[in-house]
Amino acid sequence: MKRSATRILTTHTGSLPRSSELQELLRQREEQGDFDENLFHTSVSEAVSGIVERQRATGIDVVNDGEQGRSQYATYVKERLTGFEGERLVRSRPRLDDADFPEFAATQTHMSSRNMPQPACTGPIAWKDWPAVERDIANLRQAAEGQNVEEVFMTAASPGVIANFLPNEYYGTEEEYLYALAEVMKDEYNAVAQAGLILQVDCPDLAMTRVSQFSHLSVEEFKKIVELHVEVINFALKDIDPEQLRLHVCWGNTEGPHHHDVPLREIAPLILRARPLGLSIEGANPRHGHEWRVWEDIRLPEGKLLIPGVLDTTTNFIEHPELVAQRILNYAGTVGREIVIAGSDCGFGTSAWGRKVETRVAWAKLAAMAEGARLATGELW
Repeated sequence: MKRSATRILTTHTGSLPRSSELQELLRQREEQGDFDENLFHTSVSEAVSGIVERQRATGIDVVNDGEQGRSQYATYVKERLTGFEGERLVRSRPRLDDADFPEFAATQTHMSSRNMPQPACTGPIAWKDWPAVERDIANLRQAAEGQNVEEVFMTAASPGVIANFLPNEYYGTEEEYLYALAEVMKDEYNAVAQAGLILQVDCPDLAMTRVSQFSHLSVEEFKKIVELHVEVINFALKDIDPEQLRLHVCWGNTEGPHHHDVPLREIAPLILRARPLGLSIEGANPRHGHEWRVWEDIRLPEGKLLIPGVLDTTTNFIEHPELVAQRILNYAGTVGREIVIAGSDCGFGTSAWGRKVETRVAWAKLAAMAEGARLATGELW
């Protein structure tokens, strides 16, 4: 991975808004009805080409495919793997902050990752549509060819976040389920790396699940879960050079109280044990915007890069470039300018339909980040 050697580089977390036409095709696939597969593949290829060009034009240095062909950032695997052929139900777990503020929770009726019907794991996991992985890689490589971008990355779901959305009803223990997922998903991880792309493993399970899947645990007990999940991630990534790896951690891309979120200070030492050198983590929203100071006390291991969120992905406020620059300067002054890459808190389309940030606003926010990075560069160099 490139460092911010002469200027602050910019990237984002992964998902970007899809067109209404592509949303409709994704909906048809989710509903398992009549589906024109050829039209879908052509539409995704065209969307990836357009999204790469738009990132470049907006000033994003490290780009990806915007997850254009995925209905959701983690559960996309259900179309690719065996074991998820059962009934699709809404399987979201209540959050601790929902219990404290039920009136607010009752207003959250829009389509999102939390209320999309999903299957459970009811059989052995194996590949059934490996060509889908190859198409993703080919689409992105073709779209990026000849574009003036610094680097290209591709996202993939971690075993832990898959297990959160597609719960286990087959394997004897949760640990057995996680390692079964890792054993299969490592093929996707390796393929992305072997194609010469940066692999970002999405691991919200390392923070987000404290208030949902593991809300019955204390913070100390939850930290044992984080340790296990990091061990599973390292097992799955053991054949990939850490220089080719980014890890994304967040507390859930939802507007809400978030007052039960596990503090970064509690989990940072555990997260830093993961093999990826790049750490993409929230740093802009009102609940976690102060946590840049954690890095004053917890030193990043040699070689690690920090990709802090400088854009909140749950609000239609467009951050002022000077605010973006201030956030970048906070991190750069703490850990060093060369190892900071500006990013977003989370994706702008973690599910194809559930985003709260309007499409044109999302792109305006990314443009503000690019301008803020230029302002910060002017102060740092």
